[in-house]
Amino acid sequence: MPAGWVEQGLPGAAALAPQWWRNFNSDELSMLVAAALASSPDMAIAEERVRQAEAQARIAGASLFPQLDFGAATARRETRPQGGEWTRNDSASGTLSASYELDLWGRNAAGLRAAESSLRASRFDFETVRLTLLAGVASGYFQLLSLRGRLAIARENLSIGERVFKLVDARVRNGAVSKLDLARQQAAVLSLRASIPPLELQERQTLYALAILVGKPPEGFAAAGSSVSALAVPGVAPGLPADLLLRRPDLASAEAQLAAANASVSAARAALLPGISLTGSAGLASNVLVNFLHAPTAALALGGSLLQPIFDGGRLRAQVDAASSRERELVENYRKSIYAALADVEGALASASRVADQEILQAQVVEQARIALRLAEIRYREGTADFLVLLDAQRERLAAEDSQAQAEIDLYRGIVSIYKALGGGWSPQA
Repeated sequence: MPAGWVEQGLPGAAALAPQWWRNFNSDELSMLVAAALASSPDMAIAEERVRQAEAQARIAGASLFPQLDFGAATARRETRPQGGEWTRNDSASGTLSASYELDLWGRNAAGLRAAESSLRASRFDFETVRLTLLAGVASGYFQLLSLRGRLAIARENLSIGERVFKLVDARVRNGAVSKLDLARQQAAVLSLRASIPPLELQERQTLYALAILVGKPPEGFAAAGSSVSALAVPGVAPGLPADLLLRRPDLASAEAQLAAANASVSAARAALLPGISLTGSAGLASNVLVNFLHAPTAALALGGSLLQPIFDGGRLRAQVDAASSRERELVENYRKSIYAALADVEGALASASRVADQEILQAQVVEQARIALRLAEIRYREGTADFLVLLDAQRERLAAEDSQAQAEIDLYRGIVSIYKALGGGWSPQA
């Protein structure tokens, strides 16, 4: 593992906490997260997979204990030879049998270890689903607020465009400018009005997608937030790269899968050795229908068996080779997962820090674009500036404010990516 990160976290970074979404200071986001954890189908699916793995572990553990069976049977048989009388023969029997395989070479114990490791992997996969869901809810909520902020910007710019249209119309009526300026401003107003429906569509689609993540039907689902400007911008302390091995549930799952594969190799090798089984049975038999107490015959049997494969066409050896190859594959998968996790953190840190710088610069661009539009409008009203200057100032303000909104959502997405890449405060002890 590397000694440190290439990229640095955001200023004012705090230690990673399990409830990291509270750092954004949004009560509505916390409510959405709570609803998602309680009602999301993804969480329910992952939970059932854990239950299935628990059942498989119990199945594997049962092979370490004796198997006890009870059987009961009763029958009546009637026969008649040709020309003779009917004769009846009744019988009843009950048997208690037990069998046990001596696990001298540890094959059954290895199977249990493999099942328990798979169970741990399933639990870690559950935590991965949980972390992915939380990051998805936060990103979806921020995207929704960003679209609502962009809609507000578009409507404000439409209002400004309509105000400028009235100014140009007044100057046209006074003969100060030609109708060409009026047509250009009307086209600009229509363009601004046409940009609103696509944003409204995106806002609706994002809201419906967020409803699915939360586990609610889209009908009747609502979110009250209006923009990301009211949210806090938390910093995140990335810690040391070596800590990542104990922070991310997907890495813990890959490690557990590797342990399961290692146990499967042991089980496959043990299958090459002799198997020893002990059996025993005790029972009663009677010649009376459904009656074990009438002149019963008792029977008791004990036995043992040894089975050593001699020739199977190389099947067992091939199973060992396959299990060994699977183990080596998962070693490389674990190594690849670690590299990918390191890249996730570096990429998230780089994105957040660069976008934070971009957001600061873009805010300055917006401020200057607003000043330019105000001055251009004043000069045009006084007749000292051409209409094209005013038209360009309107377009520059709209573009600057929309770019600032995009930078804001990119910043919040980057912070969520950092939380997700670092494991969201998860630990194996949890």
